[in-house]
Amino acid sequence: MQKITPFLWFDNNAEEAMNLYVSIFKEANVLSVSPMLVRFSLNGQEFSALNGGPMFKFTEAISLMVSCEDQEEVDYYWNALLADGGSESQCGWLKDKYGLSWQIVPVQLGQLLGNIDPKKANNVMQAMLKMRKLDVAALEAARDAV
Repeated sequence: MQKITPFLWFDNNAEEAMNLYVSIFKEANVLSVSPMLVRFSLNGQEFSALNGGPMFKFTEAISLMVSCEDQEEVDYYWNALLADGGSESQCGWLKDKYGLSWQIVPVQLGQLLGNIDPKKANNVMQAMLKMRKLDVAALEAARDAV
């Protein structure tokens, strides 16, 4: 049993959102569905989602981060989560059509930003700040441009 489970508040479309997320992630399952509450898992992480009404909306104060192995995976999740009404933000952040914030991040980013050469790390940071979807090749080129 998972000790901590993210609990997402939707207006009235929790099941619709769950079905979208389960269709996007390869290791995903619907765990239960009722009129008020759905439970699902994405890559082993369980979530609960409530049809709670319009009182509360998602904000960028919380986001779900997806660690991607390569640019192909970044592109896949970026495009899938933006489909049908999502919106891009900066530095790998987006909101899906339900307003939930996601960070689509290549695993290489931590290494690039943590480079022992502060100039290289700063070059990567400056390049990232200009991006919406993160571009691994462009971030690596920024690191190498000294």
